[in-house]
Amino acid sequence: MTERCRLYLITPAEIEPDKFRDLLAQALDGGDVACVQLRLKGADDDDVRRAADILSPVTGERDVALILNDRPDLAAATGLDGVHIGQRDGSFEEARRLLGDDRIVGVTCHDSRHLAMVAAEQGADYVAFGAFHPTPTKDAIGHPEPEILEWWSETTTVPCVAIGGITVGNCAALVTAGADFIAVLSDVWTHAGGPAAAVKAFNDELDRIGGPAIASGMIC
Repeated sequence: MTERCRLYLITPAEIEPDKFRDLLAQALDGGDVACVQLRLKGADDDDVRRAADILSPVTGERDVALILNDRPDLAAATGLDGVHIGQRDGSFEEARRLLGDDRIVGVTCHDSRHLAMVAAEQGADYVAFGAFHPTPTKDAIGHPEPEILEWWSETTTVPCVAIGGITVGNCAALVTAGADFIAVLSDVWTHAGGPAAAVKAFNDELDRIGGPAIASGMIC
């Protein structure tokens, strides 16, 4: 049995943690999920800490990694499983210093092979490429083609995440090109049938493409 591509969930940028806790639990109970990225753009530090405190038990009970977007200092302070940093979110070295070697540090690389190689050489636990499709959640800097995933999978064993407008209907090309994880946001949280149905639909498609997942609990 070989490991296949897995889901990497991203939270909406604005949530009420007490209410979102149940939605997150529903999503994670819908099928295999490797990781949840807490993406609270514009929230103050106290709100981020509160969200981490409320949501950590949900992911922890299900052996799913919970990582924070942008803020390695808060990821370390709240005891989360790691951080995802962009090219403007400080240095990889600082993130690794704050989090240590046992927690996750992932790096946005847009559509740049060079940035990905640098991140891998520094010791990133994964690199993220995108946006592969238009997305309403942010103005994407990079617009790679799926070939970058194929090149990456042939070049290194460092996992890669495909991100940007990914849906059940368009994920196949990214998975077959070599994505280890597909990052999804809108297609889960706005799904007409609810987040559990969305996660099940993604997993059904991933099973169809690449066989059953081997759930490791962490993204790497």
